[in-house]
Amino acid sequence: MAVFTVNGEQVSVDKDCKLLRFLRDELRLTSVKDGCSEGACGTCTVLVDGKPVRACVLRTEKLEGKSVLTVEGLSPLEQEIYAYAFAQAGAVQCGFCTPGMVLCAKALLDQTPHPTREQAAFAIRNNICRCTGYVKIIDAILLAGELLEKGEVPARPAGGWKVGDRVPRVDAREKVLGTGIYTDDVYLDGMLHVGAVRSAYPRARVLAIHTGEARALPGVVGVFTADDIPGKNKVGHLVKDWDTLIAVGDVTRYLGDAICLVAAESPEILEKAKTLVRIDYEPLTPVHNPAESMAPDAPRLHENGNLLAHKHIRRGDPQGAIARSKHVLREHFSTPWTEHAFLEPECAVAYPDGDGVMILSSDQSAYDTQHETMGMLDLLPEQVKVKNMLVGGGFGGKEDVTVQHLAALVARVTGRPCKMKLSRAESLLVHPKRHPMEMDFTLGCDENGIIQGVTAEVVADTGAYASLGGPVLERACTHAAGPYNYQNFEINGYAWYTNNPPAGAFRGFGVTQTCFAMECMLNRMAEIVGISPWEIRWRNAIRPGQELPNGQIADASTGLAETLLAVKEVYESSPRAGIACAMKNAGLGVGLPDTGRARLLVEEGKIHILSGASCIGQGLGTVLTQIVCDVTGLPPEQVVYRRPNTYLAPDSGTTSASRQTLFTGEACRRAAEKVKEAMKEKPLTELEGQDFYGEYLGKTDPLGSDLPNPVSHVAYGYATHVCLLDEEGRVEKVVAAHEVGKAINPLSLEGQIEGGVVMSLGYALTERYPLEECCPTAKFGTLGLFRADKTPPVEPIIVEKAGVDVACGAIGVGEIASIPTAPAVEEAYYRYDGKRRNTLPLADTRYSRK
Repeated sequence: MAVFTVNGEQVSVDKDCKLLRFLRDELRLTSVKDGCSEGACGTCTVLVDGKPVRACVLRTEKLEGKSVLTVEGLSPLEQEIYAYAFAQAGAVQCGFCTPGMVLCAKALLDQTPHPTREQAAFAIRNNICRCTGYVKIIDAILLAGELLEKGEVPARPAGGWKVGDRVPRVDAREKVLGTGIYTDDVYLDGMLHVGAVRSAYPRARVLAIHTGEARALPGVVGVFTADDIPGKNKVGHLVKDWDTLIAVGDVTRYLGDAICLVAAESPEILEKAKTLVRIDYEPLTPVHNPAESMAPDAPRLHENGNLLAHKHIRRGDPQGAIARSKHVLREHFSTPWTEHAFLEPECAVAYPDGDGVMILSSDQSAYDTQHETMGMLDLLPEQVKVKNMLVGGGFGGKEDVTVQHLAALVARVTGRPCKMKLSRAESLLVHPKRHPMEMDFTLGCDENGIIQGVTAEVVADTGAYASLGGPVLERACTHAAGPYNYQNFEINGYAWYTNNPPAGAFRGFGVTQTCFAMECMLNRMAEIVGISPWEIRWRNAIRPGQELPNGQIADASTGLAETLLAVKEVYESSPRAGIACAMKNAGLGVGLPDTGRARLLVEEGKIHILSGASCIGQGLGTVLTQIVCDVTGLPPEQVVYRRPNTYLAPDSGTTSASRQTLFTGEACRRAAEKVKEAMKEKPLTELEGQDFYGEYLGKTDPLGSDLPNPVSHVAYGYATHVCLLDEEGRVEKVVAAHEVGKAINPLSLEGQIEGGVVMSLGYALTERYPLEECCPTAKFGTLGLFRADKTPPVEPIIVEKAGVDVACGAIGVGEIASIPTAPAVEEAYYRYDGKRRNTLPLADTRYSRK
C-alpha cells in the first residue's frame, strides 16, 4: 500500500499501478491525458512535490508520502490566471497538451517568477505540442508570471468580437482547466473495453481464427470476427476497399489489419485475452514499394489491380515550350512517409441508442463516421448517431474511421457501452500517413527567367488501402505547377498500392510534396539565369486577372506578389536565406459537390450555432461565433457554439481542404443575416425556438473541363516563406507571409501559421517514419518532432486583400502554413554550404541524426 496526497487530499493505493491510470480511472482526474503511455509526449504531466513528472511512467508504489498536483488542484486564483493567460495569448488549439503545459509553467514560475523566453521554452521541452509551434505557449507562460506577481486577473474586455478582432478561443478555458471532454474522458457504467487482434504479417492468407482460450478467460464478454458483421465488411472514404475485419480465407494487406475484436470488462483482461487468440496464416510475399507493385509479376493486392489512381493533366504545349527554352533544368526529388503525431490517440465510445447506436468520437467528420458505420451495421442514418467530443488534433489523420465503426459493432452485438482506444503504437501503425513521393521535374525558362513550360511525373506509395490517395494525388498534380503565370504544363501522377501502412490525407494534401520539388527547381533556375530566387518569383508570380497553369483566372484576392514584398527586406538582409512560395486551394473544388451548412437556433435568449463541421483545433467555433456577433451585433455571451453531431447539426462536410472557415463560415453568415432581419421586427427574447438555416455551395468545374478558363477552386491562399540560418547552420528564424483574404481572428491565424511552419521544419529536417519489411519501427519519442527549446522563432506576416465575396472575405490557412517551409529551408542550406539536397529530411545539416 502507498499513501500520498492528490490535490491536497490523502489517498491510499492497495494495488500498484501507473499513476496515470490511478488518477484517470480511479479519481477521474481527466485533465491528465494519455497521449502515448511511453513517457514521450508530456500530456500526462503532473507535479510531484512541485516537480514535473510523467504520470504514465511513475508507479504509485514510489509515491509514499509525496504530494501529487493536477490542474484540478490549482488554487482558484491560479486556475483563473492560467485560463486567462493561455486564452489571451492564443496558446490553446486542440488543447490536448495544454494541462501538461500549465503544470510545467507552474513548476517554473514557482521557482523563477520572471523567466526569459529561453527558460520558458526549456521548462516545456519534454512536452510536445503539434498544433501551436510553441510560440504562444511561451507567451502565455510569461503572461501568467506577470499576473501571478500582481495577484489578480484583468477584467475581460467588453465587446471586441467582430470579424477581424483578436479574441480568445471559445473553448480555451475548458481545455486549460481540463474540464473539456475528449472521447477517452468518457466513463460509462458497464462499459466494455474493446481491442483488435491485428495481423502478424503484412500480407498473408488467414486460414483459421482460434478464439476458444480467449473466450474462456473470465471477464471476456466476446470475441468477434467478420462473421459477426451484419452489413458490408468494406469501408472507405471514396473507394470501399478497406476490410473492417479480415475474414477466414481472405488476405491481409498490412500489419494494421484487424482480424478479430475482443471485448472485456477491463483493459487488463482485454490485453491478456488478445494474447490468447491464435491465428493460422499462410504467409505471402509482401509488396514493399511502388517499383515492386508495378512490376509485371507483382501479386495482385486489390480486385482492380495495384494502381489506385492515375492523374494526367495537360495544358498548352509544354514539350514544345521546353524545347524552345533558353534554359532547361531536370531534377529528381524524394519525399518521405510522415506521421501526423496528433497528441490524442484515436478513441471512440459507442452505446446502444433505441433501435440503433450512438457513437462519441474524436474525428474530422461526424457524418463521415455515420456513413461508414451505417453500411457496416446495415442501419439507416437515423439509427446511427454520432457526436464529436473535443478532438485532440487531426491534420488529416482522423479523416478515416479507425475505431469508431469497430466500437459501434461491438456495442451493437453485445448491447453494452464500449470504448475502443488505440495505443500509441497502434496509432502509428493503423491510420493513414503522408504519401511518400518520387518526383521528376523538367523546367524551361527564357533568358529572363520567365517560365516557359513544366513537365513532371509523380509516383506515390498509397499503401494498403485507398483512403484519400486518389484526391491527394490529384491535388499534388494540380498544384505542382506552382502559383505562377504560365500555361504550358503537363504532369502524370500514379498512386500504387503496397503492403505498407495506408497513406491518405495530411496537412497540405499532396501539395507539400510537389511544392518542395517545384520550388527547389525555381531556386536552381534562378542561379542558372543569374538572378535571385526572390526575383525569379517576382517575375513569374501570378497576379489578379492573369491565368494560372490550370486555366483559372486569378481573382482580385490573389496576393502572392504582396507576400513577396512583405519578405523582401528580410530575405535580402541575410547571406544564408532561403525562400519559397506556395498556393493552396480552399474547398474540394474540381467540380465536386461542396456545401457548407449551419443552423442558428434561439434558446433561452441565446443563439446556438449548430453545424456538422468538426473543430480539430483550428478554432472553427470561435470563427463562427465572431461571424454571428459581427452580423447580428450580439455580444459573445449570447452566442453558444455547440459540438458537431449528426442528429441536430446539418452536414457541413469534412474538416479538410482548408474549407471550413470559408464554407461553413459563409453558411453561418447567411443564417446570421436571417437572424439580423428577424431582430428588426422582434428582440431576440421573442424569437425563442426559431431556427435559422444557412447554406453555401461552392460551385467549381471538373478536372479536364473543356472550358477555356475553368474554375478549379472557389479560392486560393498564397504564401511566401523565408528561412534564415545562423553562422553555425541552425535555423535562426522563419518568416512566413500569408495572404488570407480577410483575417477573421488574427490571433488564431498567427497560431495556425506558427504551428504549420514548425510542423514543416520537422518535415524538412528531423522527422522520420521508417519502415522495415512494411513495419513501422518508430516510437512517438523517436519520430523527430521539434521540441520547444529547439524551435526557432517564427514571424507570421498576415497580408489581407479583398476579392473573395463569401465568408467575410476569409480564405483558409490551415494547410498552406506548412507547405513552402521545406523548400525554403533547402535553399537556405545551399546558401550556407553549397550543397544541393533533393531528399527530405535534408541530409548533412546540424539537425541530422548521427
